[in-house]
Amino acid sequence: MPSNSRQTQRLSQAIKQKALELGLDACGISRAEALDVEAARLKNWLSRGNHASMSWMENHLEKRTDPTKLVDGARSVVSVIQSYYYPDEPSDDPDIGRISRYAWGDDYHLVLKDRLASLYEWIQGEVGEVSGRFFVDSAPIMDKAWAARAGLGWIGKHTNLISPQHGSWFFIGELVLNIELSPDEPILDQCGSCTACLDACPTAAITEPYVVDANLCISYTTIEHREDDVDQSIRDNHGNWIFGCDICQEVCPWNKFRTESSEPQYAPRPGTLETPIATWAELDQESFSSRFRKSAIKRTKIAGFERNVRYAMDNARRPDASRE
Repeated sequence: MPSNSRQTQRLSQAIKQKALELGLDACGISRAEALDVEAARLKNWLSRGNHASMSWMENHLEKRTDPTKLVDGARSVVSVIQSYYYPDEPSDDPDIGRISRYAWGDDYHLVLKDRLASLYEWIQGEVGEVSGRFFVDSAPIMDKAWAARAGLGWIGKHTNLISPQHGSWFFIGELVLNIELSPDEPILDQCGSCTACLDACPTAAITEPYVVDANLCISYTTIEHREDDVDQSIRDNHGNWIFGCDICQEVCPWNKFRTESSEPQYAPRPGTLETPIATWAELDQESFSSRFRKSAIKRTKIAGFERNVRYAMDNARRPDASRE
């Protein structure tokens, strides 16, 4: 374990270099400490009911905002990002079902977790006595907040992390370790006066800068929401989205700096970008399970997917429906 600042700095730099060698696009470090400001914002967001039916977000608030409650002896948080952006362009045909870019390929929970496991094993090999945990959207931890503290970007007005070098088409993961590392400095918010994401959101889910009301968000209503009771005024603006939504990222000027993914497992699966809504409607349980094996789309289960496809079909039949 590092015994002085020079050793700590060398190890910290070596971890970042190893992360790049493993196919990750950037790595940053922050001290493991309570997120007091972020905790207050989260509590306010929850108190306003902006989490909709995601009641699990109310659980384990202490762990969610303090990694020392999540990992005994935690001293450092290592955050990484990995691009999932492929340059393929989705069809602009309103009769084609649209799927969010992050779900075009294999499930990122599996892919990125493997990379973090390799990084963790490498650190153990270098340091010896080290313990910790690694996470990919798999525990009550505020991944965007930690990545921002580690200087990997800032949380934009659409509430996604934006990197000035990589845009925002990327996944985030963390290692929480019981060793001291050299922390990086956060960078300034560079959204400025831009309101492109607020202006483009078809359901006005970004109710104010840096605040998303999940009750209105297409990503929420097509993925996390389980019931077939989405308000008609919202579903009318779903357009042809059948899983997730990318509009706020598509219009973000910072995504001109997007990094093309080097991970082949994130490449679009056959049929993902060009399948008509009517064809998606023909999937039965067996074909759904087969087609979306090791895919994030399984999260909706077939009932949720069928509901989304039905909403999209209704919108395709309406000449006045949103085509965004």
